[in-house]
Amino acid sequence: MNDDSRPAAVRAQHVVKSFGNGDTQVTVLKGIDLDIYLGELLLLVGESGGGKTTLLSAIAGILDIDDGQIEVLGVPLSGLPSSKRTSFRGQTMGFIYQQFNLLPALTAAENVAVPLFIQKMRRPEALRRARAMLERVGLADRTEFVPKNLSGGQQQRVAIARALINEPRLLICDEPTAALDGPNGQKIMQLLREVGRSPDRCVIVVTHDSRIFHFGDRMANLTDGRIVNIEHISQERIA
Repeated sequence: MNDDSRPAAVRAQHVVKSFGNGDTQVTVLKGIDLDIYLGELLLLVGESGGGKTTLLSAIAGILDIDDGQIEVLGVPLSGLPSSKRTSFRGQTMGFIYQQFNLLPALTAAENVAVPLFIQKMRRPEALRRARAMLERVGLADRTEFVPKNLSGGQQQRVAIARALINEPRLLICDEPTAALDGPNGQKIMQLLREVGRSPDRCVIVVTHDSRIFHFGDRMANLTDGRIVNIEHISQERIA
């Protein structure tokens, strides 16, 4: 149920997801009810194996659920055929994965510009925007480097820039600071927080990194397939 005056970017109702069959069946999501609002950054925390990544995949429409319903930006995902879900995802969502998934033959700027190339944007303009985004994540001096010549943390920041380049309304992040040192992690979270503050956008961050908890508006604890509590985070803690 929506307990906030803001519209819900994501509404998950009684979501159930299992893997396997018969004696080997494991239920990973056990009736998830969760609203995530436009204009917020929600942290999703909990023990490893508790269902966080599965829930992200369901919200993204990558994974079919067994029961319940998920709406994203007012669209029921279960009512969309696979091709339309893919199109909807490309138009509205951005993703930051633990695996960077950078194309090894492309420069950092070209990797960031890939979503713009897909949209048929002219190459000079796409690269101009990509370089500007790389500057925002602290990589202005690495735009022409290929991934093998970047550190793990730098590759992570390229992946984050790529996820942000299309200005997605829903940004889904799986451990976005895992490969980053403290200062760069804080810088990236400040950027994600700015995105989450936009009234027509929303950011979901799965994390185990307690150093970034203060950037969230709320923190949902997902343990053993259930939301066990949701905490509102005091914004006075953000410098």
